[in-house]
Amino acid sequence: FYHQTPNRSIMVEARSFLFSSESVNEGHPDKLCDQVSDAVLDACLKADPMSKVACETATKDNMVMVFGEISTAANLDYEKIVRDQVKEIGFSSFVDDLSSVDSKGLSCDTCEVLVRINKQSPDIAGGVHVGKDDMDVGAGDQGIMFGYASDETECHMPLTHLLANKLGKQLTDVRKDGTLWWLRPDGKTQVTIAYDQLADGSVIPTKIHTVLISTQHAEPSKAKRSTEQDGKDNRPAWTGAEEIAPSMAEMNTLIHDHVIVKTLESITLKNGKSALTIYSKDDCHVHLNPS
Repeated sequence: FYHQTPNRSIMVEARSFLFSSESVNEGHPDKLCDQVSDAVLDACLKADPMSKVACETATKDNMVMVFGEISTAANLDYEKIVRDQVKEIGFSSFVDDLSSVDSKGLSCDTCEVLVRINKQSPDIAGGVHVGKDDMDVGAGDQGIMFGYASDETECHMPLTHLLANKLGKQLTDVRKDGTLWWLRPDGKTQVTIAYDQLADGSVIPTKIHTVLISTQHAEPSKAKRSTEQDGKDNRPAWTGAEEIAPSMAEMNTLIHDHVIVKTLESITLKNGKSALTIYSKDDCHVHLNPS
C-alpha cells in the first residue's frame, strides 16, 4: 500500500505474496440461478420498463423455482422463461441416479418449474417509490460492496480475477462451438498468482502459481457426439461422422491447450506482454478435473 500526502510519502516493506481468485461457469447452480433471475428481470423490463422486480431462484434435483415479488403490466409465462434459460445454458438431460453418466443434472424439457411470485409489498412500495420523485427513490434492499481498479490488465480488473473469469468463459465457448463438445455446462476455476510488492506499494505478477479447473464432462472414451450433442440444448444436433469422447488424460491435455493456453494468450499485462510469459506448465501447479 502506498499513501501520498502533500508533504510526505509513506513507503512499505517490499515483499512477495500469493493471491487467489475463483469463478464459476454458467452451468454452476449459483450462476444458473443468477441467470434465471436475470432472464425474468429482462422479460419484465422489456414489456414494461416501469416493472418492480425482486426475483430469486433456487434449483435442486431437476427442479427450478422462481419466487419473489413482482409488480408489472407484462403478462409473462415464467415457466417458459425458466426453460428457455436452462436450455440456453445447456442442460438437456436428467436421470434420477447419481451414478448416471448420461445425466447432465437438469433437463430443460422435464424439470419441474415452480413459480411463487406475488406483487410487490405495499410497505416496500411505499418506502421505495410510491409518492416519491426521482431524487427521493429509496432502496428495496441494502448492501455494502467495495472494490478497486487495477493497472494489472487493460480492463483494470485484478489479474487473478480476470484470468479465473476468462478461463470459465473459454470453457463455455469451446463447448458451445464444438471444439471440446464433450464438456458440459457446470464448472469452476481457481487461479493463484505470485506477486512482488515493491517499496512504493506497486505490485508485479511474477508467475502463475496454480490453475485449477473442475469441469463437468461426458463419459471419457465412451460418450458419442451424436448423443451428447443431440440438438436438445442450445447447440445444433450433430450430423457429421460419429466421434467418441477422448480419454480422461486426453481431455485434460485438450483443456490445457484450448482453455488455459488460449486464455493466457488473450490477456495483455501492463508491461505489454502476453500473460503467457509468466506461465510455465512445468513450474505451475495445474489441477484439471481434480475430483
